[in-house]
Amino acid sequence: MHRPRLLIVFGTRPEAIKMAPVIAALRDRPQITTRVLATGQHTMLLTQALDAFGIVPDANLSLTREGGSLDAALAQLLVGIGCAIECERPQRVVVHGDTLTTLAATLSAHLRGIPVAHVEAGLRSGDLSAPWPEEGSRRVAGVLADLHFAPTAAAVAALRAENVPEAAIHLTGNTAADALCAIRARIAAEPALTAAIEPVLARFKAKRIVTVTVHRRENFGAPLRGIAEAIARLARREDIGVVVPLHPNPAVAAPLAARLDGCDRVALIPALDYPAFVWLMAASALILTDSGGVQEEAPALGVPVLVLRDLTERREGVVAGGVRVVGTEAARIVAAAGEVLDDAHAYAAMAVARDCYGDGQAARRIADVLLATMTGNMG
Repeated sequence: MHRPRLLIVFGTRPEAIKMAPVIAALRDRPQITTRVLATGQHTMLLTQALDAFGIVPDANLSLTREGGSLDAALAQLLVGIGCAIECERPQRVVVHGDTLTTLAATLSAHLRGIPVAHVEAGLRSGDLSAPWPEEGSRRVAGVLADLHFAPTAAAVAALRAENVPEAAIHLTGNTAADALCAIRARIAAEPALTAAIEPVLARFKAKRIVTVTVHRRENFGAPLRGIAEAIARLARREDIGVVVPLHPNPAVAAPLAARLDGCDRVALIPALDYPAFVWLMAASALILTDSGGVQEEAPALGVPVLVLRDLTERREGVVAGGVRVVGTEAARIVAAAGEVLDDAHAYAAMAVARDCYGDGQAARRIADVLLATMTGNMG
């Protein structure tokens, strides 16, 4: 008997992390065939994420882009994904979030009349320039997809406001919570998974750790220099050690290194694999980040977060009290960090574990809906 074929497409580390639980849940459902295409939009970072979850893609694209334009990258992705879809012949394509891979896969499927399911649907900042270009990518997916897996009630409301049919919207929770639960369980069983970060934790054993991650394009240039200056000022404090896992993009790594090399209480380290990074987050007193995933993960760990952006589409953490949006101006970042670190009451209010992004069952819910849709068993 012919089984319906599903093609999951992703290309970046965050996508791989958040789609790993979905892949696992779908592969537990033998009624459908689940295939995985990795585009390689990220290279080393994507490989790290795949290895952490034991995922071996069924197909890979090899992008040749090295510092090229976004439209050139999109063109490569469109052609490559289109060829893969022709070979795989899926009845449905599943995408995640808001990357160039998401945009290209959505368009490639749409141009072939293949329905698209969008995981982490409905996130909206309301500003096409922030995050850029991601806000545009997820809005396109929101128009072209016919199944929308919304992580939160706010995402459901955003989709409704855009006149997405009610039957197409499914509130699932965020698969980031599923991935975090899975990796924490693996760390408990295999402590050696955290070996890469242990020397840094030992170096700052007597200090409060502040972890910093940055990578967003809208922060390139002057905003990133402001962030670097804030880190340098924070590192003057004798009670903290700042850990900065460097994104491999030179537009990020070079400005940070230029300002922070030689700062005694700053550790500039290579990007960590996911288990080691989760361990670092859990060991941190405070996290400064422009990452969407970290905004979802850190509240579940009870670690306060300062968001290095002017606005966030992930408002649930802010409303719950574990996240603050502070922008990229050095003085404002330093002041906010000082308030959190020095005010015991403010710190205690933020450092509470919260499940505002899910209960760890999102992947199961997504797989259930996909199975029912593809086998015609919608109840």
